[in-house]
Amino acid sequence: RAGGGGGGAPYLLCVKDRYLRMHEFGSGRDVPLLSIRRSTGSNSALRSMSYNEAERALIICSDADGGSYDLYEIPKEGRTNDSAESKRGIGIAACFVARNRFAVLDKSKQILVKNLNNEVTKKLAPPHPTTDLIFYAGTGMLLCRSEDKMTLFDLQQKRAMGELTCQNVKYVLWAADMKHVAFISKHSVILARREAQKLEHLCTTHETIRVKSAAFDESGVLLYSTLNHLKYCLPTGDSGIIRTLQAPVYLCKVIANKVHCLDREGNVKVLSVDNTEYTFKMALTERKHDEVLRIIKRSKLCGQSIIGYLQKKGFPEVALHFVKDEKTRFNLAIECGNIEVALASANNLDDKDCWHKLGVEALRQGNHQIVEFSYQKTKDFERLSFLYLITGNMDKLHKMLKIAEMRGDVMGRFHNALYLGEVEERVRILREMHQPALALLAAQTHGLSSVADEIRPGVAEDQQGACEPLPSAKLLFPPTPITREHNWPLLRVSKGYFDGPAAAADADEGVADVEGDI
Repeated sequence: RAGGGGGGAPYLLCVKDRYLRMHEFGSGRDVPLLSIRRSTGSNSALRSMSYNEAERALIICSDADGGSYDLYEIPKEGRTNDSAESKRGIGIAACFVARNRFAVLDKSKQILVKNLNNEVTKKLAPPHPTTDLIFYAGTGMLLCRSEDKMTLFDLQQKRAMGELTCQNVKYVLWAADMKHVAFISKHSVILARREAQKLEHLCTTHETIRVKSAAFDESGVLLYSTLNHLKYCLPTGDSGIIRTLQAPVYLCKVIANKVHCLDREGNVKVLSVDNTEYTFKMALTERKHDEVLRIIKRSKLCGQSIIGYLQKKGFPEVALHFVKDEKTRFNLAIECGNIEVALASANNLDDKDCWHKLGVEALRQGNHQIVEFSYQKTKDFERLSFLYLITGNMDKLHKMLKIAEMRGDVMGRFHNALYLGEVEERVRILREMHQPALALLAAQTHGLSSVADEIRPGVAEDQQGACEPLPSAKLLFPPTPITREHNWPLLRVSKGYFDGPAAAADADEGVADVEGDI
């Protein structure tokens, strides 16, 4: 038995009980089309099928005679031909390459291009002498397997266009866009992209159990089956289990959440699957924000695994939509720079470590209003004083001076006096700390003669000479900041997709508004 019909076809062609049958995916109708010529013997198994929809022509390759193919003309719908004659030829593999041409790899390892009358029109040497299998790769193109390589070969130009290292490839599967291709071997799945007739490796997924079959869905996600599981693989390399299988199946077509497949008896089965996870991940990869939002609103996709995935892939702002735990929401908001959500979570948590992290992120963004609030919560008076200095808030800096005095914080008082340019206060602090020489020097340097006269008697005579100010000494005062009231300006950027509709979606769900650029 063999499957065909093409990735985008609404039907399946398969051989069962010596008949070529057509199964319609939509209606489920199954009809025989023609009787297939089968050779007797143990080495006559059918291997592959290639269908030309335009000419209703079919090539079936088998092991008969050491490798052969049969070319059939399929009768029009409604007619069944019980005695169809085929045009047989000898070859290791064969497939269509144009509307009225097909390619055959003969036993001498030459590529023969034939017409529908089975007549040779061109003979080509393959890209590698060790080529042992060929696959369809679009009009006028072949994929040639040789040892551990897959080569994209242009029949018109007679040269190799691209090459990829792949070992023991048994099947080749193209996505509907003919840009993405899957190479299926016994224990691995390799995804590649065709770009400007070159093959670019995307990812490799290894399996310990044999890979049975594969099919691309409409969005470009590859689904594949093993003995026990139905799995998915994204172009990014992400993979996972979709469901467990009771018996092996061979995938034919994926339509939305329905997987059409064949069982070992050749019967068509339809499996219902939950495609939410891989559809969501694919939409994220392709940055289809509307699809991401739709899935968030309508599905119950949640849990630590999906949150961890979003963080790992650099989408913490999307992960916010799945989280209601305040600690997790806070960490995600900090990671994506969403100050408003982080502030709301910090208020609910009221944890010193959270306030510190919020202050660091707010300072990075130049939001000194939230920085001030965070420092007040953590009672980080030293940083708070410096914040008032760089924002020019002298009134609050005076308050910090008084608070430092009430707390008995000598260094805090002295720093605030320096920030304010309060010379008298600095002299007073030095006198209180029993540093008369330093107090005298400060008073004389800044022209406080009366205060200096009061201090001088308490200074030893041998120290008074060292307390004379320098002729060029002058009062140092911090420059006045230009911006005081408002947060520091940021570069103008467009709003992220989730700033509008996603915030509304959260409002519907009772979750705090979220901002961020995906």
